[in-house]
Amino acid sequence: MIIVDTVYQRVLALANKEQRGYITPQEFNLLANQAQMEIFEQYFYDLNQWNKQHENDTEFSSMLSLLEEKVSLFEVEQGGTGFLNVVGGAMVIPSEVYRIGTVRIGGQQVEMLTSKEFDAVRFSPLTAPTLKRPIGYMTSAGLWIAIGGVNPTTGSTSGTFVNTDTNTNINLSYIKRPTKVIWGYTVINDKALYNSGSSVNFELHQSEETELVYKILSLAGITIAKPGLGTYAEQQITAQKTQEKQ
Repeated sequence: MIIVDTVYQRVLALANKEQRGYITPQEFNLLANQAQMEIFEQYFYDLNQWNKQHENDTEFSSMLSLLEEKVSLFEVEQGGTGFLNVVGGAMVIPSEVYRIGTVRIGGQQVEMLTSKEFDAVRFSPLTAPTLKRPIGYMTSAGLWIAIGGVNPTTGSTSGTFVNTDTNTNINLSYIKRPTKVIWGYTVINDKALYNSGSSVNFELHQSEETELVYKILSLAGITIAKPGLGTYAEQQITAQKTQEKQ
């Protein structure tokens, strides 16, 4: 976790040092969330690249291990009867879900397929799903899982859909999206003063604090029409990235 007020004060101090103007709390909150999401999404591109490279076997200098540690802060496993709402037959995935890992029903792992594979497997007498071998696929509407039996829509003898309105026990492991950041404040004598009670901190790994500061400054350079501020911040980010890759 990174304290939101610490980041805001550093951003203000650097903006003032560069004589680039004031960043309001409202502007900061918008930019902070944009910056957090950009850093978060970059994790998955970086993981893909580092997995393709020969990994350093030194425990505390392993970039792959560090990336995995950063992502692990957002790993969630959740489930239980009624965990997912059903709309039009599909189980609606919560908005906080960024990427789904493993899906289980009643302790059995669901084999996730494409829609084409799903229909082929579901209606074949040789491959029809069962409670011990459930299958599923994702659409924009949500998650579909078949466990065998009779399809109530078509009357087919294979492919009954799971309905979480009954006693279905669905469990998801997933990567959640970062919680929205808020620098909360109370106005006293026309001045915005930090209010920890109404604030929400960054969920990113503590090592991201410096990059957060510079990324917010870079975005602010566009927002407050101060391109010099953005250039300064981008130079700092580039320098930091170069050092990490050495």
